[in-house]
Formats: sequence, C-alpha cells, structure tokens
Amino acid sequence: MVEESTKIDNIDLKETALAVKNLSKIYDSSAGRVVALDNLSFSVKKGEFVSIAGPSGSGKSTLLNMVGALDRPTSGHVYINGIDIFALNDSMIATMRNNLIGFIFQSFNLINRTTVLKNVKLPGTISGMSPSDANARAMKILEALGIADKATQKPVNLSGGQQQRVAIARALVNNPAIVLADEPTGNLDTKTGEDVFDMLKTLSHKFKRTIIMVTHNPELAESTDRSILIRDGRIEKDVVN
Repeated sequence: MVEESTKIDNIDLKETALAVKNLSKIYDSSAGRVVALDNLSFSVKKGEFVSIAGPSGSGKSTLLNMVGALDRPTSGHVYINGIDIFALNDSMIATMRNNLIGFIFQSFNLINRTTVLKNVKLPGTISGMSPSDANARAMKILEALGIADKATQKPVNLSGGQQQRVAIARALVNNPAIVLADEPTGNLDTKTGEDVFDMLKTLSHKFKRTIIMVTHNPELAESTDRSILIRDGRIEKDVVN
C-alpha cells in the first residue's frame, strides 16, 4: 500500500499536485562530474499552469525526466498527490507514472501504424480499464478536443496540430494528477502553436488540470500562471505572471 504524506516544509500536500524537495542529479562521465540539477525545491498547486524555462543545457529536460519518473534523482524527493514516488520500487513507479502523469511531447510520439482512437486509449488499456470504458473515455476526450471525426484515421495522415491534439487526448485519458508538456508547440507553426497553447490554458483554467510545460519561448512562459527559470541546474527566478 502506498502511503501519502500530508505536509512537507509547511506545504499542504493535499492541495499540492507536485512538490520537489532538494532534488539533485549528478552524472559521472569521461569528461568529469556533471551537476545537471543542484538542490531544486518548488511546489505546484492543483490546477496551476506552470512553465519551466531556461537556456539549452540548463537542466529543464533532466527536471522533466525526474518529475515524470523517467529517471531517478541522485538525491531528493518528488511528491505527486502526496506520494513520494522515488520511495517506490521500479514496478510501482511504472504503475504510478501511467496513472498519475500524462505526457505531451514535442514530436507527438504517436504510434503511426494504428488509429487515433487506439493511440488515445492505450494508457487506459495499460492501467486495466475495460475496453468499453477505454473506448468511451477516449472518444469523449477526442470530441472535447474537436477531433472525434479523426478517430479511425492514422496519426501520420493528420496535420501537426491535429497530431498534438491526439497527444493531448492520450495524456488525459487516465485523468492524471499532472500533465507534463515538453515543448508542446516546438514542431508547430506559430498559429497552430498558439491554438495548442490556448487549449492547454483552457484545460488548466476551465477544467482545473495541473500542467507543467517546458518551453524555450519566453512569450509562452510569461502567459502561464507562473514561470520558473532554470540556469545551471538551479532555480534562478520563480515568478507569478
């Protein structure tokens, strides 16, 4: 059974989707010791839309990998819905990752050999959702995102903006505690990118989704509820917009 914490450093974890505490990641390579993350601490409230910004090599992607439980930190803690995820074994982490975290990638990461519907319902199927429930939930989300008519098509036949909507639908199908968006507008033209960003804002503000977005775009970062600037593995600024 997974135990949930209720407070850490006076942060009420019941109201907090994500809490990062003293997070560090150090790599040893032939070139020497690389400190990718240096003792980061911050929290994200439920329903908040937060951007993570910073120059290339600042640690943004490493941080996203830690928060997404794709890699273990050298030290520190990541709490999602009050659960200290790195206190779990690898099998439990995989289950928590599928159930609590939705991923949206710059390159969409869709399976082109199968249909849009099967792409979207995949996380639900993995989590043990019945086929009928997975189908119904996937179609409901596709309809909400305006692409239900694309359900039987393959992603490769869709536009970039439509593919990213499919990726957003897939990220939402398990009703995750947080959605992690890694440069979600990076492969899109300006207008389509703005549409996708507006959709993420709507998901956060209207439907109270917690979204953490990595971006190189300072204008997008300033348009989120809060922006965290990372440089050399440390938080340089944490600003409410």
